[in-house]
Amino acid sequence: MRAFARTLAEDPSHAGVLIGYVRYRMRGWNAERADPVHDTRRALAELADLAGPVPVVLLGHSMGARAALRAADDPHVRGVVALAPWCPPGEPVTHLAHRTIVALHDPADPVTSASDTWDYLHRAEAAGARVRGIRMPGGRHTMISRSRLWHSLATRSTADVLGLESPPRASATAPDPVWGADPLDAAIFISGRR
Repeated sequence: MRAFARTLAEDPSHAGVLIGYVRYRMRGWNAERADPVHDTRRALAELADLAGPVPVVLLGHSMGARAALRAADDPHVRGVVALAPWCPPGEPVTHLAHRTIVALHDPADPVTSASDTWDYLHRAEAAGARVRGIRMPGGRHTMISRSRLWHSLATRSTADVLGLESPPRASATAPDPVWGADPLDAAIFISGRR
């Protein structure tokens, strides 16, 4: 995830944005304990102590994305950018009302299910979240293949959630950004970049 943080920090639209990291105290989700969620909440509290009531976007990969989605009920969190998220069936979504959720997932991911991610986005949208799913062409779970594309779309999505730049458009002539739970191909966002 450090490569994503570096890309965020280097993007001019993120000038003045504080970028922090969550350190997990324990390895794994740990069943009902969901330790990464508690660590994420601790980091959000530390951020509030440090910077005050600033708008927050959580960016996470796999289990980190699941923790970010669970912790998105924090009043300062505007949204989550979830990379190859782990969204098992039955994962809660009602707390995501009035949040923006962007999920990037390679359908060929052998570790986490893109189908589960799209189902999660449908449920989150029904709960009142603004959602976007992006089918990534390659990268599988590690996001190494086509990493520049992953970095670019994650950076642009984060800026969009914070309101720092115009959201990616589906095409140069589209009047509004494309939102909704049905996943879109990453290519339409590449060609629509201004």
